[in-house]
Amino acid sequence: MIEIKNISKSFDGFAAVTDLSLNIKEGQVFGMIGTNGAGKSTVLRMMSGVLKQDAGEILVDGEPVFEHPSVKRSFYFIADEPYFFGTGNPGDMEDYAAHIYPDFDREGFEKLLTTFELDPKRKISTFSKGMKKQLSILLGLSANTKYLYLDETFDGLDPVMRQGVKALFAAEIDKRGLTPIIASHNLRELEDICDTVGLLHKGGVLLEKDLEELKESVQKLQAVFSEEDAAMEIKGKLNIIKEECRGRLRTWTVRGSREETERIVREAAPIYYELLPLTLEEIFISETEVIGYDVKRLILE
Repeated sequence: MIEIKNISKSFDGFAAVTDLSLNIKEGQVFGMIGTNGAGKSTVLRMMSGVLKQDAGEILVDGEPVFEHPSVKRSFYFIADEPYFFGTGNPGDMEDYAAHIYPDFDREGFEKLLTTFELDPKRKISTFSKGMKKQLSILLGLSANTKYLYLDETFDGLDPVMRQGVKALFAAEIDKRGLTPIIASHNLRELEDICDTVGLLHKGGVLLEKDLEELKESVQKLQAVFSEEDAAMEIKGKLNIIKEECRGRLRTWTVRGSREETERIVREAAPIYYELLPLTLEEIFISETEVIGYDVKRLILE
């Protein structure tokens, strides 16, 4: 288990992360999502010991991370722009990773190189962005660590490779209980792979929740009422976080269970109503608009 307790980090007086806390359970895929500048990459760098937090603590299986090499062997960090030797090839990176991680699976790594059609002798400097990202992921999986930290994992991968990487994650989770922690702005990619998500904004945590539970706690309601008074009465009983009106059709994003929302709406005997599932992207937009991160305002400006 990874415990992040009230961490803060500033750069030249700018607060990148402020009093942030998260708990990441083992054997699950944790998605770290957030607005631009929310602090996702900074948090991952502190989790990996690349940066030291100014306050708070980060524990991996009960042990602090920074300046503790034995703890760092329990995770592998894949940055948004992975580092490779200037004139190195995949074989060189394999030797390097195997030196740091005693359980590195050389045979498995070489099989993956063949599967992904990556030449072990070709200079990495000649690889495309997507090929470099593939190589970094294969190295991370072959390190056989308990935790895998990934910053913008799917950026640069084509759709086929994305599905292949997701399949590898699923296989490793099933085989050895791997726990991937993925920071990304691509919510559609995370939606079908994550078990739990943490929503970051301006260096803090807006929410941390099981993804299915999160989806069940927010509803999209479309309804047409025969009278305005009925609509206003129901509106007062619902916890509405977003509202759109097109003629008589009202679209409300409502915080609450599907059953409770439907029960309240039925009381008004609407002409028409429908409850629709929300995507993770829609939930993200709704939650951030509540605290003033308005997409429409940004577009208009």
